[in-house]
Amino acid sequence: MSDLDERHEARMKRKKDVVDQAIAAAQVERGVLVVNTGTGKGKSSAAFGVVARALGHGMKVGVVQFIKGRSDTGEEAFYRRQPDVQWHVSGEGFTWETQNRARDVATAEAAWEQARAFLRDPAIGLVVLDELNIALKYHYLDVATVIADLAARPTMQHVIVTGRAAPPELVEAADTVTDMTMVKHAFKAGVKAMPGLEW
Repeated sequence: MSDLDERHEARMKRKKDVVDQAIAAAQVERGVLVVNTGTGKGKSSAAFGVVARALGHGMKVGVVQFIKGRSDTGEEAFYRRQPDVQWHVSGEGFTWETQNRARDVATAEAAWEQARAFLRDPAIGLVVLDELNIALKYHYLDVATVIADLAARPTMQHVIVTGRAAPPELVEAADTVTDMTMVKHAFKAGVKAMPGLEW
């Protein structure tokens, strides 16, 4: 065995020991609150990937889309065909499209009532609150009320919240937070949002 191979083997053994110890130390089983935020692409896409994972484990899933108004997305078309997914598009379009704060607040409040129904149902293993962060950013919903409702959910229920500009209070309350950073995006180069990739 070469010196390089020996060093690699020793390094991987040390790494395995560290990982094995971390896995052994993680013994708590409960629902996890995940926040996907940041300016980069993929926050909702990542959440919908977890929907597939949850379905693979036999879980029931509830999805509420805040702000977004279109109902022709690929993920909705696919997941609406799944009997264990309840999908609600509750927005009327991005805030620059509606230009009506009172209507946006009313729409967000109605969406939160649907979200609450999911958050109170122990039969639902995963709840996705897509673009909720935007509704919180513009103060369409009270962040303290949202966090209280999230904290009161069934013990084993997982929740994923997406959208730019997650408020600090939600970041603090979350178990896992990912800040997706945009490095480059085709739209900036004039490429249209393409079906199957962007929607």
